[in-house]
Amino acid sequence: MTLVIDDIGLLVTCDPTRGEGPLGLVRDAALVTDGERVVAIEKAGAAADARVSAEGRCVMPGFVDSHTHLVFAGDRSDEFASRMAGTPYSAGGIMTTVAATRAASTEDLGELAVARRYAALVSGTTHVEVKSGYGLDVEHEQRLCQLAAGLTDDVTFLGAHTIPTEYAGRGDAYVDLVCGEMLAACAPFARWIDVFCEVGAFDVDQSRAVLRAGRAAGLELRVHANQLGFGPGVQVAVEEGAASADHCTYLTDGDLDALAGSKTVATFLPASDFSTRQQYVDARRVIDAGVTVAIASNCNPGSSYTSAMAFCIALAVRDMHMTVEEAVRAATLGGAKALRRVDVGWLGPGSRADALILDAPTYVHLASRPGMKLAHEVISAGEPIVR
Repeated sequence: MTLVIDDIGLLVTCDPTRGEGPLGLVRDAALVTDGERVVAIEKAGAAADARVSAEGRCVMPGFVDSHTHLVFAGDRSDEFASRMAGTPYSAGGIMTTVAATRAASTEDLGELAVARRYAALVSGTTHVEVKSGYGLDVEHEQRLCQLAAGLTDDVTFLGAHTIPTEYAGRGDAYVDLVCGEMLAACAPFARWIDVFCEVGAFDVDQSRAVLRAGRAAGLELRVHANQLGFGPGVQVAVEEGAASADHCTYLTDGDLDALAGSKTVATFLPASDFSTRQQYVDARRVIDAGVTVAIASNCNPGSSYTSAMAFCIALAVRDMHMTVEEAVRAATLGGAKALRRVDVGWLGPGSRADALILDAPTYVHLASRPGMKLAHEVISAGEPIVR
């Protein structure tokens, strides 16, 4: 069945060959879909079997959130309150969530994850990546990957999130477990493997071992890199051919040169910097160096409990020195590039029919009206979700 999103005041295609400027803007448009795909961009008034009127609103691609941790149990709001009172951020709270997640039933974990995914969807996120990482043993990591596979086809195995308490002082032994039995149990449900390459997590040799084992098992690569300070994570990501290096808060000129000369996307997680009071990335410096960038939510219980991509765009514009156009592109097409996908993050013939109808005449409101409900209606794979 064909569906037309008609009476679009301003259509953001994220394809500059299709319209004005870097976002490929088309005015007074209609977006025609057939099943899960877009088949045409026409002038307003196009015919189809079914019709949704945008009534002059702005329509854009659904957000592509390329970094989330949606499957977990427990609460860490006390950590947030402590940080706001002046306690410095560290990644040590992960084990608090691991304990709660291991104790939760599969049914409860599944219900919590579905609710988080729905919250993201109704705010305009039509595609997500979802990581494991709160099980940290074979049984529970497999369970998390299997639950994540019910939410997306971009599942990331993150057994190398941190070294669990039971392996304290035996990091290499834990890496052996991750690269062996744990990977074998999780790979059937995952597309990606990730590692937290950071002081206090996994060192260079351990990170390379995890990434190379994942590649040998048929998984593609991602890296948590350079969040807490200058370090080797970005260089490891580039040298190993990872699709993305995520966080990228602390970057040397050498890191920028490596990223700019590679296919590795620098994925910014501004809500994490907001929640942890870390410094924000100087995105202007990164973009001007020629690096491909993305914006993602990093939705997780400890350092970024939000799936609101519009909030992340507002932070990127205000505090990371991005233009609104750059931030919108990073939260849509940039996320798709970080996931090495060509079907999402843009709108035009051949793209997936994932569209966000804003309750606004322009995408600029995503940055200028932070915290406001701007998703008027969401179309996911050709199906209207929110009215």
